[in-house]
Amino acid sequence: MFVDKVKIYVKGGDGGKGMVAFRREPFVPDGGPAGGDGGRGGDVIFRVDEGLRTLVDFRFKKHFRADGGEHGKTKNQHGAKADSLIVRVPPGTVVTNVNTGEVIADLIRVDDEAVIAKGGRGGRGNTRFANSRFKAPDIAEKGEPGEELEIQLELKILADVGLVGFPSVGKSTILSVVSAAKPKIAEYHFTTISPNIGVVKAGDDSFVMADLPGLIEGAHLGVGLGHQFLRHIERTRVIVHVVDMSALEGRDPFNDYQQINAELELYNLRLMERPQLIVANKMDMPDAQENLVKFTEELKQHYKENGLNPDDVKIYEVSALTKKGLDPLVRDIATMLRDLPNILLYDEIGESEEDYKVYRAQQEEKPFTISRDQHVYVVGGEKIEKLVLMTDFSREDGVVRFQRILKGIGVDNALRQAGAKEGDTIRIVEMEFEFVD
Repeated sequence: MFVDKVKIYVKGGDGGKGMVAFRREPFVPDGGPAGGDGGRGGDVIFRVDEGLRTLVDFRFKKHFRADGGEHGKTKNQHGAKADSLIVRVPPGTVVTNVNTGEVIADLIRVDDEAVIAKGGRGGRGNTRFANSRFKAPDIAEKGEPGEELEIQLELKILADVGLVGFPSVGKSTILSVVSAAKPKIAEYHFTTISPNIGVVKAGDDSFVMADLPGLIEGAHLGVGLGHQFLRHIERTRVIVHVVDMSALEGRDPFNDYQQINAELELYNLRLMERPQLIVANKMDMPDAQENLVKFTEELKQHYKENGLNPDDVKIYEVSALTKKGLDPLVRDIATMLRDLPNILLYDEIGESEEDYKVYRAQQEEKPFTISRDQHVYVVGGEKIEKLVLMTDFSREDGVVRFQRILKGIGVDNALRQAGAKEGDTIRIVEMEFEFVD
């Protein structure tokens, strides 16, 4: 089963709780604080595995949670950090945040990896809060919650060569002949409904060729297999345009050629910058040679009209059925690939190999916000919400510290300016407080 798009849930591990403890050794009067910090939660890391080719494994497991950090201990012993959860994905996986639409990572090369959900830091033990005036703090933090988000995984096939063309022009047959791939072949349209991949040998060289689902008019808008097809052609270095020169189905070969290129251009203009080879297939059929002459004349005229040299027109005459003409095509593709850059996608990762990097979308913490929910004032913001989640409200010192921080960052004044009065209800996350002026 070929799966190239799936949504899953990931969560970094929660940080361990900080410890409230005091020294209790004999002959040490008034022992000070001795509570250790909690350990950091594990990250969720995606790593490219060259042995994977689809996202089918994610159809059966959709939730990935890293372990939480160990809690702090007495005698100033810190909790252990949790191991990261490594999730293996195939080359060409794009990871997107479902809620924001931001691309978190674009994983192309083998062993590329990116942190998708960070683990929370461990809470501080009471030793951390001791100072010259506060020598025996009865306070410790809870661990920070790990990041959690819903993400979409989208696979864009990584192949050196992509076969494009209308349905039933012979792309699958060509792939089956030049490689060891065994795609489904039949005499009806859309036999290929998912990409087939094969490794092609050309002397000492080899390259990866992909037979991509057939294209129809309106594909750039998602018609037919539309985007499923076009998503994969983005990552190919050379486009091999296969044209059915027999015209048995009543279609005009040159119109087919123009329509396919129009769909590629409408989907992504930069696809037209990729080297493209034209393959006239089914040359063993009765009217193919006559159709080829007409096609060549129309193509040369097209070149003239677009300011190109008509002498540059080169068409490979092949018959995938009889295997005639495929060897020169394979040799020329191998020669062309030697001079092309190794980077397979320029649109998103730069113009050269040096520009490429796996990236993680930066998420800036927002300042706090104040809004109204009927008669309740709602205070929001990442820093404020983390403060609530990490405060131990069962300890008086923790409550005092929480109030001091809110006042210090200006929440009290902002609530007054928003109209809050003595006794009004203030909500932060799921906790509600009474406003005291």
